Amino acid sequence: MPKEFKSLSDVLKKEEAFSNFRDSVKEHDVVLKFDKIFPELTKTVTASNVNKGILYLVVENSVMRNELHLKKNLMIDKINNYFSQKLITDVKFTNFRKIYRKKQ
Repeated sequence: MPKEFKSLSDVLKKEEAFSNFRDSVKEHDVVLKFDKIFPELTKTVTASNVNKGILYLVVENSVMRNELHLKKNLMIDKINNYFSQKLITDVKFTNFRKIYRKKQ
């Protein structure tokens, strides 16, 4: 029996075994708070997910997608500054209507 008990929040925050879990939660926070970080993009851009430091954004308008691509580094800096750590290393843009073709 352990001599002292730890709270669940302490275990999740400090134990090395949960480092991947903490990283996943932080990445999910980027998706959840994207509209708060970029309120001007709420109507045209949707944060889809983050995978290995790459933020995937859904932009259906190709003109807007090209404009955002030019400002990609500014977006990365703004997100990382908001969270006070380097969570995002790249941003990829896509749209819902994208057709994936099988390789023949």
